[in-house]
Amino acid sequence: MKPTVQSYFDTQTCTATHIVFDAPGGYAAVIDPVLNYEPKSGRTTTRSADQVLEFLAANGLTLQWLLETHAHADHLSGARYLQEKAGGQIAIGEKITEVQKVFKSLFNLDAEFPVDGRQFDVLFAADTTFDIGKLSALALYVPGHTPADMAYVIGDCIFVGDTLFMPDVGSARCDFPGGDASQLYGSIQKILSFPPETRLFLCHDYPPAGREVCTHTTVARQKAENIHVRDGVSEADFVALRQKRDSGLEMPYLLIPAIQVNIRAGALPEAEDNGIRYLKIPLNAL
Repeated sequence: MKPTVQSYFDTQTCTATHIVFDAPGGYAAVIDPVLNYEPKSGRTTTRSADQVLEFLAANGLTLQWLLETHAHADHLSGARYLQEKAGGQIAIGEKITEVQKVFKSLFNLDAEFPVDGRQFDVLFAADTTFDIGKLSALALYVPGHTPADMAYVIGDCIFVGDTLFMPDVGSARCDFPGGDASQLYGSIQKILSFPPETRLFLCHDYPPAGREVCTHTTVARQKAENIHVRDGVSEADFVALRQKRDSGLEMPYLLIPAIQVNIRAGALPEAEDNGIRYLKIPLNAL
């Protein structure tokens, strides 16, 4: 069965959120939802997530899954807010536990903060199959950007997270804790082994001047045109390119708040005794 996909793009974080469903009146999954955050004021809003809720309601869709491709460093997850409003299970790859351990230490989180992934409803092992209504889906393990990345294969679509960008942008950075350019190359080849017409839905787009934002492409286009990993680019060449680029990249400007929320499955930290929630900023540590 061929899925239907509705995508929304958050211009502040250049993030694409995808709604994939079997039929109007049927069942849906939301992939990589966004909770809007204003760093100057520390305020969160639900503009992007409310668009998703409006679409679900307008099409009579039951929200079955909230799928995270990884613990994002560039936006806060809207998964918990959507779950509170519309239900569904929040899922991520089982290697999220490795990410939680790293950042529990960095942010010196409470000793009681669990690093076993229990904040999420479902932890996918590699090649786990599941259903979205009448759609069959596969959780594909694609490490490299982080050690916990998953892509979701649903019909003729793959939701690739941060493994790949549009062909004129290339591929994801690998300099986060546990990232590995060689692993990313292998993960990309796994995705590009699917049929040429397979639709690839991206988590981000950073269009060069003169091009409109685009949130999906195909295996064929990536193999022919991707500036980092088109056909003929060897693993050694890719690793050298990726390492050189990563050495000059700045840290994502929302990494500090995003990671603290996203390892909690989109939940904000518990309020302190004054009723206010706080995020930590580690000084001279990153």
